[in-house]
Amino acid sequence: MKIDCLVAEIGSTTTVVNAFNGIHTENPTFVGQGFAPTSVLFGDVTIGLNQAIEQLKQCLAVSTLEIDETFACSSAAGGLKMSVHGLVHDMTVKAAREAALGAGANLHYVTSGVLNYFDLEKIKSLKLNIILLAGGVDYGETKTALENAEKIANLKLSIPVIYAGNVQNRDAIKAIFKHHNQEKYLFIAPNVYPRIDHLDVIETRKIIQNVFEENITKAPGMEKVRELISGHIIPVPGAVMEATNLLYQILGDLVTVDIGGATTDVHSVTEGSEEVKRKLISPEPLSKRTVEGDLGLYINKDTLIETIGKDKIIKELKIDNDQLSQLIRDYQSIPNDDQLPLTELLAYHALSISMKRHSGRFINVYGTSGMTKLAEGKDLTAVKYFIGTGGALSRLKHRLSIIERYLNEKDEMVLKPLSTVKVLIDNQYIMATLGVLSLKYPEASIKLLKASLAINE
Repeated sequence: MKIDCLVAEIGSTTTVVNAFNGIHTENPTFVGQGFAPTSVLFGDVTIGLNQAIEQLKQCLAVSTLEIDETFACSSAAGGLKMSVHGLVHDMTVKAAREAALGAGANLHYVTSGVLNYFDLEKIKSLKLNIILLAGGVDYGETKTALENAEKIANLKLSIPVIYAGNVQNRDAIKAIFKHHNQEKYLFIAPNVYPRIDHLDVIETRKIIQNVFEENITKAPGMEKVRELISGHIIPVPGAVMEATNLLYQILGDLVTVDIGGATTDVHSVTEGSEEVKRKLISPEPLSKRTVEGDLGLYINKDTLIETIGKDKIIKELKIDNDQLSQLIRDYQSIPNDDQLPLTELLAYHALSISMKRHSGRFINVYGTSGMTKLAEGKDLTAVKYFIGTGGALSRLKHRLSIIERYLNEKDEMVLKPLSTVKVLIDNQYIMATLGVLSLKYPEASIKLLKASLAINE
């Protein structure tokens, strides 16, 4: 059977392959899907990838597949592991974090100010994929970024370092990395915080994804993946953000939630309301991603259960402590009928907690003229569409009820989506893969996204 494009999503727990035809026509189609456990623990993700392809063949009832192009997104082997280092935490560091998270990174370390001995030891121990250096508005403070560049270059880690700080430092930083024979690992990006209260993260996100694609095959377990993939390879969260940005062009303000086995990621694209914008104490990017590493449904289920509290889970599920212990002991990445109520409860709490962390809020500030109501963080009150993706929100039987329960939560201080928002489900579980595909075929990807989300307009 001939396939135009095969796109693999190599997740932390599951590898999914999606087949598409008619990519070059007015009517692209989703052909089929195959699943397998991700095999990173065996040191070779292509084992799980090939198993997923074999399952796809079985679903299509064919013995062979003739594939023109292959693409992938991956969060296996730890995904895109980054650290971020800037000048002031609420300014350049925040901007650099937004750039890294929006590109699909998992942030393992964030610092502000000059790096000390303990920071450097931490950086050395983390086995990072990329380091992002920022600091100083354009033609502002220069010393911190230069000192940090010198210290990082001197570590000789031989990993990509992206500089996205004060433009005045660029030549000096190039010279520093050349002096330490690390110049081939240095990449220069536009300043993520070029002037006060202005974020410029889009170009840096692209550079991060390009650097990730060039270096991902060096990660443990990923060495052979390039042999099977002919096109782009980007982080899974970055792929979901690409799809979310694409949908923003046709739908307007929206938020996407991806509840996975290891993390829960929230992606929003909205400028917020004019009323809240006038009260914001610091700028927010148009597109924002937050990743909650303690809110996964499988790898991090124990942390999530601890966050919720066992007593609360027992009460909501109407079971006793022994029954809960048995459910946890037998828990699987793909739950059976007995485990589904627990999985759905965990999914609801992962959704609720992650959205609270992603959403901004009103704050009361007291001054000489009395109390003033201001706002901080991302304003989601203007969001028109709420999109559920990932295994949980694409596949669980009561996924709509889970989302509706969250939307009906009341908290006037939180800048959350209104309960009247329209809910869309990634029914075919292809949003991340279409984010990758959109880098080459945006028009076909939009049509396929609309089909999966049941958008008829």
